[in-house]
Amino acid sequence: MDVTFIEELSLNHWPALSTLLYDGWVLRFAEGYTKRANSISPLYADKLELTSKIDVCEQIYRENGLRPIFKLTDASPAALDRHLAERGYEQVDRTSVQTLPLDQLRDPQHAAISIEDHPSDAWIADFCRLNGSPADHQAVMIRMLGKIRTAAGFIRLYEEGRAVACGFGVIERGYIGLYDIVTDPSCRNRGLAEQMILHLLQWGKREGARFSYLAVVLNNAPALRLYAKLGYKEAYRYWYRCAPC
Repeated sequence: MDVTFIEELSLNHWPALSTLLYDGWVLRFAEGYTKRANSISPLYADKLELTSKIDVCEQIYRENGLRPIFKLTDASPAALDRHLAERGYEQVDRTSVQTLPLDQLRDPQHAAISIEDHPSDAWIADFCRLNGSPADHQAVMIRMLGKIRTAAGFIRLYEEGRAVACGFGVIERGYIGLYDIVTDPSCRNRGLAEQMILHLLQWGKREGARFSYLAVVLNNAPALRLYAKLGYKEAYRYWYRCAPC
């Protein structure tokens, strides 16, 4: 698996509000909303001396009111991870990136769904209700989702006319990436998320996707079981290194 390829997709599909490219590293900024959109991804070969380069990144993030955070993968230089650890950077949120070919995708059974090509006010309201997103994050999230530049599907699954699960997928280069899959706590362990994902993947397949990818934090046992049931397999892992406060 080409780690850089999937990482590029994920940068595009969960866009930051602004991005700075620095000697092979991608610095992302989104007013602190999610680590994914406010971290440094060392994706490409670099030339500058490591210590001074980290110093510059730390200064940029501090000047923007953000804690310096690095997103590292199995393909990242081991020396960088060691150096950050020596600086006191904490390792958090070890995550499994998983992929699935869509050629033998099962048909969903639950029919009460809607899929929109943009995040409508109703989708935003249902997502924030189900996810418990703080009000001060909603405006940033709306701006971020508005920066997606490839085909996207924002899905909701209903019971008795009420949205009880939602999420979205973004298609690029033959892959559909899944994001923000969330289910009403009172409706969990009933297979609703599985049915919604199957609908979303079938939509992606109709739109030209041949594979899917997603990321799941390794301590989320229910999600890991769900994605294994759907047939996803681990491709690689990533984690964050967060600077001392």
